[in-house]
Amino acid sequence: MVRLIIDGKEVKAAEKSTILEAAQSVGIRIPTLCFHEKMKPIGSCRMCVVEVEGYDKPITACDTRVMDGMHVTTNSERLFKMRQETLKLLCANHPLDCPICQKAGECMLQDLVYEFGVAQVDNKLPATKQRIAPYATPMIQYWHSRCILCLRCVSACRELTGAYAIDIKTGENGPIISVNPDKCVSCGQCAQVCPVGALIENKHSMRWRPWDIKKVRTTCPYCGVGCQQLLHVNVKTNRIVSVTGVEDGAPNQGRLCVKGRFGYDFIYSEERLKTPMIRENGELREASWDEALDLVANKFKQIIAESGPDALAGVSCARSINEDSYNMQKLFRAALKTNNIDHCART
Repeated sequence: MVRLIIDGKEVKAAEKSTILEAAQSVGIRIPTLCFHEKMKPIGSCRMCVVEVEGYDKPITACDTRVMDGMHVTTNSERLFKMRQETLKLLCANHPLDCPICQKAGECMLQDLVYEFGVAQVDNKLPATKQRIAPYATPMIQYWHSRCILCLRCVSACRELTGAYAIDIKTGENGPIISVNPDKCVSCGQCAQVCPVGALIENKHSMRWRPWDIKKVRTTCPYCGVGCQQLLHVNVKTNRIVSVTGVEDGAPNQGRLCVKGRFGYDFIYSEERLKTPMIRENGELREASWDEALDLVANKFKQIIAESGPDALAGVSCARSINEDSYNMQKLFRAALKTNNIDHCART
């Protein structure tokens, strides 16, 4: 552990921690844009600059490690003006389309502009036209003009997803984000970490604002991993409008696959079965659970009595959790006395 002073407060921090982590550990807030706690610090946005005694110029807190005896100032008139200028530069070629941007109300750039009182941009850059290839998946839309090149999406694609599908390259009018469609797995992690409206879900047109949404935590139904999800439910329509991963939820820690993030339409399908169905005379009719289970149990007993237990076989669903699959095989081996049990993931 090392000891340092942050805004006049003595702080104990791990030797390899950063100034930002040390400040956060004692409740001192340093504004950030590109920083994300699950990824390596990038230091690209320059919002987290702090003054350190002995340094001529402010340095970034997110990627500077603490040293014993360090004296740090996180707020001063000089830092306030530097952050203002940084925001003005970010907004110099950023469209002021907040009223129609899907990220309005939960945009980090919007919040910081308001916090630092950036009422106008002195030197608005002329609009540029970039030839941008369409995004690799119809599930995600890329607004190049809104991109602030914080590189969060690039880091998330590499470090969290491991796809290496997103990169930054030089275009006709400066750096742009590029996507390799052969590597993209449409997981949407880039959209989840984007602090502005540059990467947005393209599944539905915008019909809500953040204050119209309630978040409901649940478990993804698609496989046995048990990823934790947040269902974003529109309180006006009581329908799910998007899904994100729970950042501190095990085992996925905020990550989701393409099915977990985008495959929720089936919930509202008119073809969904709402009760058990029993076939009689070639037609299906609705039945209660008690009636259906009694029918299955009696049929099992009849088959075993007539042909023996090996005339039965069971297939456990890959969407079940491991414990349910264990109970399924125990039912067949111990109760029904047959080893004819399989799992559909193998097929």
